[in-house]
Amino acid sequence: MPGPDRPRGVDRPKARRNEQLSAFAQRHGALVALVLTVAVASLTFETFATGANLENVALSSAFLAIVALGMTFVIISGGIDLSVGSVFALGGVLAAWGSQHGFLVALLLPLLVCGGFGLINGLLIARTRLAPFIVTLASMLGARGLMLNITDEGNETYLVAEGSFIGELGRGSLLGIALPIWITVGLFAVGGLALRRSRFGQHVYAVGGNEDAASLMGAPVVRTKITVYVLSGLLAGLAGALNAGWLTSGITILGQGMELEAISAVVIGGTLLTGGLGFVSGSLVGVLLLKVIQNIINQIGSLEAAYQQVVSGVFLIVVVVVQTWLARRRRVM
Repeated sequence: MPGPDRPRGVDRPKARRNEQLSAFAQRHGALVALVLTVAVASLTFETFATGANLENVALSSAFLAIVALGMTFVIISGGIDLSVGSVFALGGVLAAWGSQHGFLVALLLPLLVCGGFGLINGLLIARTRLAPFIVTLASMLGARGLMLNITDEGNETYLVAEGSFIGELGRGSLLGIALPIWITVGLFAVGGLALRRSRFGQHVYAVGGNEDAASLMGAPVVRTKITVYVLSGLLAGLAGALNAGWLTSGITILGQGMELEAISAVVIGGTLLTGGLGFVSGSLVGVLLLKVIQNIINQIGSLEAAYQQVVSGVFLIVVVVVQTWLARRRRVM
């Protein structure tokens, strides 16, 4: 039977190449799009490639990127977290209020409260097997309600105390680069190592890929789920605290829709919404791509800000369709 075997052998290298191309597109497609977008924008707009504008893009990306980092772990584990926008705003308000009582209160209070919301999410989802969508939607409303209660329905805005170290973290710089950017880079470096090189990261992938199989293999499914939601809450609270330091106040209207931006950035970066596959570096690229597109729309000037949401939505649909097609193609191969 040599005849039938020969075509199969000939097709195997081609199938392997196609699989490698599909994997490359899924992992690095956002980076290619980012490089091309930056190149075109630099040639089209004189002010785009200036140091001030690029730093502005990086700084505006930093806070969303920190939130997206936590979202990456949640989505890879097979979950979703709709509460991060409200938790982000709550963290900013708590940090601004706490700055009146010293740096430790300004930093630890938002981390404890926001991490507590993540812990509640994780316990309800992992222990009672409630749907992450419903649980985190309830937490989103709860965090927003708590923030409004603290600020008298948004009528009171807490200012970061003058000379507070939380303000220095938000507005300070090192080697000419804003501290929030340095903090974001450091967090992503640690997050990338944890996801790819640690046992915890292996458990996150295993739980997102197949929860039952992960349990049979001895992976701590419940603990892993709780941990990723606590991590998401902590990072959202930290991002809110840094943002409050940058703005020198806890603004209550911030964070609305941030959960959708974070999810979009994570998915654009190559993480599958179904879980089991994703990359920390891809999420950072996804955030930068969204912020660069928003900056280009601002550079045009004649387009309304609402177009940012339209572009982001269209981009997300295209990415999800392409991801689904690539995943099916790799399964077929």
